[in-house]
Amino acid sequence: MRLFALLLFLSLALGQALLPARTFGLEFREEGGAWVYEGEGVRLVYAPGVGWAEPPLELPPPEGERLPLEVLKALGYFQVPEAGARYGGQGRLFRLVLDLPAPHLGSPKEGVGRGSLEVGLPYLVPGLLSAPWPQGLAAEVRLLPRGTRLTLKAPGSLLRYRLFPLENPPRLVLDLYLLLPEVEEALAPGVRYREVYAFTPEPLKLYLVEAERGRLLPVGTPLKRALPKDLAPDALAVLNGGYFDPKTGAPIGLWVQDGVTVSYPFGRVALMWDGFQFFLGLPRFEAVVAGPKGERVRVGVNASRARYTAHTVPGVVGREGEEGAVVVADRVQALLPAPLDLPAGAWALTFPRGLPPFPLKVGDRLSLYGRLDPPFRYALEGGPLLVQEGRYAFDPARENFKDPRPLQAVAPQAAVAWTREGRLWLLVSEPTTPGVLARGLLALGAWNALRMDGGGSAQLWVRGRLRSPYQGSPRPVVSALALYAP
Repeated sequence: MRLFALLLFLSLALGQALLPARTFGLEFREEGGAWVYEGEGVRLVYAPGVGWAEPPLELPPPEGERLPLEVLKALGYFQVPEAGARYGGQGRLFRLVLDLPAPHLGSPKEGVGRGSLEVGLPYLVPGLLSAPWPQGLAAEVRLLPRGTRLTLKAPGSLLRYRLFPLENPPRLVLDLYLLLPEVEEALAPGVRYREVYAFTPEPLKLYLVEAERGRLLPVGTPLKRALPKDLAPDALAVLNGGYFDPKTGAPIGLWVQDGVTVSYPFGRVALMWDGFQFFLGLPRFEAVVAGPKGERVRVGVNASRARYTAHTVPGVVGREGEEGAVVVADRVQALLPAPLDLPAGAWALTFPRGLPPFPLKVGDRLSLYGRLDPPFRYALEGGPLLVQEGRYAFDPARENFKDPRPLQAVAPQAAVAWTREGRLWLLVSEPTTPGVLARGLLALGAWNALRMDGGGSAQLWVRGRLRSPYQGSPRPVVSALALYAP
């Protein structure tokens, strides 16, 4: 009688304790004036006005097809321990935390479903019946002998879950993401626009153009800025290019256009290609300076310093103890002690003070020449490297990034990548960091990937339409990568 009194008290205290039989995996039917609940190796029979016939125990009564949870607990129907449930959410994330009676021994799990998803929890979790599920998501909860089964439905959406244990105290966490559907549009034979999610493990949305073939060209003009779509109005897709000096519009980094060096290396990884064969690496670049009488001397360039170094990026160049020849249109404009302020449209040759490679004076002819080794028809420097031959490669300390803060900021990221099968990706991510983007691209199957200029410059235009999200007015850039139809 004490057991009956306790169960009756619990039944009255828990207003949600009477549940449809199907919630427990049982079928309900009326048979000879009795109510029968059967399934999962259990048969329960209740005679209205009489009591439980099978099993013949004094347990709380049902109400038609609705059955008290306490009855099944008392009968030992559930073969797993019970866990409490807590809920929370932020943005696209809905989080369920199960408070466990003992440490969870299982491994992390994850899964994706388009429109629907099923998740199994190896615990009895009655609290899920009253969970505040996100708007647009329908959840069906089944309390079964070997655990709780969730069937989630959100037509037209992408569902992603991640299940992982935590210790001290023992918990099991279910992270659920309700995402907009992925998108795919054909642009030309072998070329398509996609909106997809990479998982890092959190979902990261990417806006990308995928091409199995086509023509990729660097476009733009040094010292002039324009929206990427205006740099190549006839292109299928245009992605912003490499870095530039925000004050002057001078490009920063290697830029080779149809075999001609437009801008010189700055010490970061570059994309180099001929046809539709692409390579990533620190450029091997040979530079020489020709003097007033045709004398030639090999020089370093920008971050690749040597006894004689050519500087092509506006700003302070050279070191104490050096001198510099400032050159405009192949004529020496000034000979100054270093460090010196290099203006846009000029380059400088620095050398040990009083020891130029050959006699120099203002007005002398001085020319800079350079070429890639091996030569490539096209190249555009970006950086840092994200993925190299299927491995995480993000390490800006190996490239010429003096201020790490821009690479630690959460901002839109632009990148060029390709798969092992040779499918090219031009892409912009939603706001994230380069390191997270690298992990996302790896998860998506990238074989190689390089970050281009990011933040406010990150833009992907498809047939003249900006497809990557942008807050405010799109920023004009100096260079871009334009993809043309095969």
